[in-house]
Amino acid sequence: MNRTTLSLLAAATALAAATGLAALTAPDGNGAAAGAKAPARLPVERSSLLCPAPSTSDIAETVYTSFSPAGSKADAETESTAELKPSVTTLADPAAADDKKDDKTKNGAKDGDKGAGTGADKAGAAKQPTPAKPFLSLKEPGRPTGAKESGSDSPALIGTATGKLAPGWTTQQTTTVPAGSGRGVLGVSCTAPDTDFWFPGASLAKDRQDYVHLTNPDDTAAVADIELYGKDGALKSQLSEGIPVPAGASVPVLLPTLTTDKAEDVTVHVTTRTGRVGAVVRGAGDETGSDWLPASTDPSGTLVLPGIPADATSVRLVAFAPGDDDADLKLRLATASGTITPAGAESLRVKSGMTASVDLKDVTKGEAGSLLLSPSESGKETLVVAALQVTRGTGAKQELAFIPATAPVSERATVADNRAKGSILSLTAPTATAEVKVTASAGTQGGEPTVKTYTVKAGTTLAVTPPVPAGLKGSYALTVEPRSGGPVHAARTLLLPQDGIEMFTVQTLPDDRGTVEVPAAEQDLSVLDD
Repeated sequence: MNRTTLSLLAAATALAAATGLAALTAPDGNGAAAGAKAPARLPVERSSLLCPAPSTSDIAETVYTSFSPAGSKADAETESTAELKPSVTTLADPAAADDKKDDKTKNGAKDGDKGAGTGADKAGAAKQPTPAKPFLSLKEPGRPTGAKESGSDSPALIGTATGKLAPGWTTQQTTTVPAGSGRGVLGVSCTAPDTDFWFPGASLAKDRQDYVHLTNPDDTAAVADIELYGKDGALKSQLSEGIPVPAGASVPVLLPTLTTDKAEDVTVHVTTRTGRVGAVVRGAGDETGSDWLPASTDPSGTLVLPGIPADATSVRLVAFAPGDDDADLKLRLATASGTITPAGAESLRVKSGMTASVDLKDVTKGEAGSLLLSPSESGKETLVVAALQVTRGTGAKQELAFIPATAPVSERATVADNRAKGSILSLTAPTATAEVKVTASAGTQGGEPTVKTYTVKAGTTLAVTPPVPAGLKGSYALTVEPRSGGPVHAARTLLLPQDGIEMFTVQTLPDDRGTVEVPAAEQDLSVLDD
């Protein structure tokens, strides 16, 4: 009798921890899990982040802050790295564009970002990736590290973290442009690569110049498609299919080059045919400034959009129904004192395949809040995606930011680049009272961590000045961990006023997915060969 021991379980466990795959189970002869213990949750062993090229303004100042929470159960003996490296030259390289004037005209730059060539015939024109020196390296968990860049030449960044630095790794990119059509504070938590993104809240209006930035982290080319949807459905577009994103490259695509439509409210859908990309939209208005619009959370029948500032002068909701059914949504605002229905904006009908919007005006009226979306008819859920365009200030002094719908923090979430002054943390408990632990990390240049626990009552939003590390020098990270009660949604507002303009940016805090379920290695998965 020969006894051959299978290594399938060990391999699957390692793969799940390394890539964040869902739990695996060992089947019995009938295909069902037999006698297996519940899957364990282990720290991921590898994380990827992608940061878009911050700006093409010569007066831009960009701050990068990288952080990984302490306390991970990752193997301390495993070699750990967390590095962000510059992307290679993109298809938007000015020199390449000069050689193809016609293509430059179709996808050229206007008031800022360089345009992207999108024809399939350009796939071979991109430079092959070459080894790049790390731009920013994180050395240890629990203590953030930072870097600064000035001017218009800052590239997109591609990052990978391994070992004990991988679980919960985050990087914040904050750019300040004090003047010009793209002025403002542009903040974004660098994103993980994926194959499907929804961006309600973009615009093709005459006073807007919106770009979608596509960044490929892998060593093989990716091919992406961009679909645009207005209030009447899909917009007729050109050059939006089969967009090549070379290996290790970043490609900014100017949305008005894809269609002649001037729709005010647009939903952008990015998918990949091959490979994966990081995607984020840069929205810029002539009078309202600019900021990054991250992707909405996955389509759902109920959504939470947390962290609307108390002094918002204008709030606009944009939603899209990707399925075959229309959605009738009920709108509620979770304030500090409870949940209310916005006057004159009690509901919103979103037709299938169409973008719908509603102007909520100054809905918060001096009290920070979060918007809750749910089905108008009890029991009838229709999947939607949504985002808010939020404005502070008026006239020439106004400034915009975006708040996409975000998933709850199931275990832990972190946002970096908090300052001693100007940070506001919003915690929302839409259904049940929750207790939340908030940890302020050490600073980039010094300071000791501080911990505080908050209770968020059901149906409310708690907006607080977060704890600050003792002896803080530099900036720091905030880590949010629900301890008990119902689901919690979180967002951080960073206020950086300049020259009388209420510049600000809002980052939502989705769960960091720092752990993954793996099967318990208790069963004897051996095969007996007679």
